[in-house]
Amino acid sequence: MTITSEQYRSALRRHPAGVAIVTLMSSGGPVGFTATSFASLSLNPPLVSFNITHTSSSIHAMRAAQSVIVHLPGVEQLELAERFSRSAEERFADTSLWSTLVTGEPVLNGVPTWLRVEVDRLVPLGDSSLVVGKVRQIHCDESSTQPEPLLYHDGNYLRTAPLM
Repeated sequence: MTITSEQYRSALRRHPAGVAIVTLMSSGGPVGFTATSFASLSLNPPLVSFNITHTSSSIHAMRAAQSVIVHLPGVEQLELAERFSRSAEERFADTSLWSTLVTGEPVLNGVPTWLRVEVDRLVPLGDSSLVVGKVRQIHCDESSTQPEPLLYHDGNYLRTAPLM
């Protein structure tokens, strides 16, 4: 039985995912994109993963990157998530939204949690590559309350709500 791309996409739209924003520095400047495929792989050593499609404007920079920043935005960063899902030219246009770490990666201001990740490997799989990385630094803004996570489901950004 052949599964069409549309059938597959339609089925997966029913599954909510957390939103992550990945940023990195390339020879041409800062690069970034949103990812809903972010996952923890291992606690010891701390490993994470995410996917990037081979048609992404960021794929060449990702292939050359040694490290990236994975931002875990809250609902307050919805505007940033939308910005990083649009055209590449818009993502870093507003320089007040980001700064550069001493290690060289661009970090988005105001995102409560981010991870500095050393790229361990890129594994080509289908129309995407799986990026596996070692977490080398964790930033959690302890001055604010636990941020409400930003979710993506059925083509829309959502927030969580308690069931009881």
